[in-house]
Amino acid sequence: MAILFQEETKLFTIHTAHTTYQMKVDEFGYLLHLYYGDRTEGSMEYLLTFVDRGFSGNPYEAGSARVYSMDALPQEYPVQGTGDYRSPALIVKNGDGAYSVDLRYQGYRILDGKYSLPGLPAAYETEAEAGAQTLEIAMEDSVSGLLVTLLYGVLPERDVITRAVRIENRGEKTVKLLKVQSACLDFVHGNFDLLMFYGRHAMERTLQRTAVAHGAQVIGSRRGTSSHQYNPFVILADQETTETHGLCYGMSFVYSGPFKAEAEKDQFEQTRISMGLQDELFACPLAPGETFYAPEVLLSCSSQGLGQLSRNFHKVIRHNLCRGEYKTAPRPVLINNWEATYFDFNGEKIYEIAKEAVGLGVEMLVLDDGWFGKRDSDMTGLGDWIVNEKKLGGTLASLAERINGLGMKFGLWVEPEMVSEDSDLYRAHPDWAFAVPGKKPVLGRSQLVLDFSRSEVVDHIYGQISRLLDTVPIGYLKWDMNRSISDVWSATAGADSQGMVMYRYVLGLYDFLERICQNYPHVLIEGCSGGGGRFDAGMLYYTPQIWCSDNTDAIDRLRIQYGTSFGYPVSAVGAHVSACPNHQNGRITPMETRGCVALSGSFGYELDLKKISQAEKNYVRKQIQEFHELWDVIHNGDYYRLTDPCRQGLDGEVAAWMFVTEDKKEALVNAVTLDYHGNPVSAYIRLQGLDPAAIYRDLETGKRYPGAALMCGGIPLPALGGEYLSWTLRLIRE
Repeated sequence: MAILFQEETKLFTIHTAHTTYQMKVDEFGYLLHLYYGDRTEGSMEYLLTFVDRGFSGNPYEAGSARVYSMDALPQEYPVQGTGDYRSPALIVKNGDGAYSVDLRYQGYRILDGKYSLPGLPAAYETEAEAGAQTLEIAMEDSVSGLLVTLLYGVLPERDVITRAVRIENRGEKTVKLLKVQSACLDFVHGNFDLLMFYGRHAMERTLQRTAVAHGAQVIGSRRGTSSHQYNPFVILADQETTETHGLCYGMSFVYSGPFKAEAEKDQFEQTRISMGLQDELFACPLAPGETFYAPEVLLSCSSQGLGQLSRNFHKVIRHNLCRGEYKTAPRPVLINNWEATYFDFNGEKIYEIAKEAVGLGVEMLVLDDGWFGKRDSDMTGLGDWIVNEKKLGGTLASLAERINGLGMKFGLWVEPEMVSEDSDLYRAHPDWAFAVPGKKPVLGRSQLVLDFSRSEVVDHIYGQISRLLDTVPIGYLKWDMNRSISDVWSATAGADSQGMVMYRYVLGLYDFLERICQNYPHVLIEGCSGGGGRFDAGMLYYTPQIWCSDNTDAIDRLRIQYGTSFGYPVSAVGAHVSACPNHQNGRITPMETRGCVALSGSFGYELDLKKISQAEKNYVRKQIQEFHELWDVIHNGDYYRLTDPCRQGLDGEVAAWMFVTEDKKEALVNAVTLDYHGNPVSAYIRLQGLDPAAIYRDLETGKRYPGAALMCGGIPLPALGGEYLSWTLRLIRE
């Protein structure tokens, strides 16, 4: 059993393969958090201390027991109104206007299998696994009648515990939820660092590691999406934790809208970390009989360092969150016409790109922006998903069939959530776009955002996209979203429910995507929001890969993909070889290096293959061959970060990473030089994940190395003779 409950002591224990999570209902009905860490047996209640602390209030039932205070005790789901002045997970405004909630234990259920959430993505148990369970703990506020059920999903073999919350109003008055976090961890001692991933458009998910000091460190998104600015994945780590050693905890929000994550050290040197919905612009009126679901958080813990924590998340996302026929299958090698043509194309030009590409081994052509409506720039046409047959010189179906005739699949770019003011849709339904009454809306990329909180809007756009999928042989959709959301106001929500519009918007997005997944299961969807502006676990439930960044420069991508790797698997990373000089920063890098970086993702091309040299075309053929040969070791293998490409100094002069098959029979090591100097010093790379007792043979040179030696002593990087050059080592266990 993964979940145990001791009735006499009211002790809940959750076991995974290597970890234990423990909490206890105390004498007053509060649910106290006791422990999360390496697997252990017995009660951890002895960790609790009770001291009379000044200005820390006591529950009325505690009487004269001033040593008992919610301001100092570790809690499973802290709320505002109990005398705990740390950051709460739940804030409620009751029907009488009081800001107060006091949750006490009511009961529990242990169920076989993993819970699901209506309208929201959530991890699931696969047929190949066994032992997944759900724990429900019911907590009630007796005054308001609010019933809060804490949901715990346990995937034992993944070392993952999921958290979600169901809130039911069983009272007689409408209440208003003002803040809802899905997960919280309290630690009674420890010195921690917070690892978060910040960025901007075209430079996403840069690692920042800072000590958790007194006060609150808060990150989140107010942008309507999970955002380029901060990613909804954070790590709390002991300050001594490295890639290979030390204790660390990860939280990944399975949600694609505004979020908030907080880490706080209190006055008693205790640490709290929580994650959930962004409370700014959020206010949920909950009438009697109504229920609200907070999205899921994935939790994992590792005492073996950051690398093992990442591999836990890689596996649970790839196997227990992604769905569909492409979740573990090789994706077609594609070419996208965007950087080759931008808006300047016709059907014949697209066909010629496809004809050139198929001769080099490319398997799919993706037609990007500009194929629909009145769309020769980014100023017009969004919302009118009608094929521009004049521009294409025929129907979209005929173009797709011509490309299919070459032996290639056909894919299409769409941006369903957006509308241009210069569009037939906007002229017919201006109230379908977000805009505050009496105020000119904020524009982004000259476009407005459709109100996907309204089912009639979602249904209309879905009808247009589904007609395309019904009449055109489309095997792939690139789902884009090219602005942040502002002016959040819905014409049909009513004055009291505007604080629910963003949450309902995300549910509308998920409803649209779920219909595509169910009705068109053979279509591969790639998520995108100006690249990595909505790179989160929620989207991966519907789109098994996400365009990692609009920045296709290989050197910048090394750093972007490095940060991404902490929380997301390689299979989720859309990565392409693009033109040189690079269109984003003008950098020139060899075709071999561009391929080396892009192969650590779902592989493709973003350039005009007719304009490259014959030598580069030969590289394209070689890269596609390697993509197929190395698919299993890269996508099914374990991923290891060997260096930090963002560091200054010698260690940051080389970006190195590797993959090892689960049986440890094969390994692939990649390295790229980031800086180069006269009379360079030798660089050594310590490998990871090999069988220390085995002998490994270099597939190219035939040299043999003990596994332990490669991991303890490392291997010297050959003198490559310049910056931005790549090196690959393939090892086979003898």
